[in-house]
Amino acid sequence: MALTKDDILEAIANMTVLEVSELVKAMEEKFGVTAAAPVAVAAAGPAAAAEEAEEQTEFTVKLSDSGAKKIDVIKAVRTIVSGLGLKEAKELVEGLGVVKENVSKDEAAEIKKTLEDAGAKVEVK
Repeated sequence: MALTKDDILEAIANMTVLEVSELVKAMEEKFGVTAAAPVAVAAAGPAAAAEEAEEQTEFTVKLSDSGAKKIDVIKAVRTIVSGLGLKEAKELVEGLGVVKENVSKDEAAEIKKTLEDAGAKVEVK
């Protein structure tokens, strides 16, 4: 009579921790595998995901479309970026460049609202 998977699981559930450890060692030797390697790989996955989940603190505001009211957008860009001349602002708007980098979330939202009110489409990254 062959043991079923449920029978094996029940037998393992009734073992002590020491007996399970010995069983794992015996299986590693018999089948030439290591139980530690898959555990280490699986543990690395959630740690990497946790790093990516950290909240972004610096944002970049970039024009994606200058819209129909290009003059209004140029004026808005000049008010946002201090010291920018008319020619530079026009080139930035026509080239759909980055308006500001490394700004806070609130400042990025304000800049986006100002540019969208002027008729532009904006990306915040």
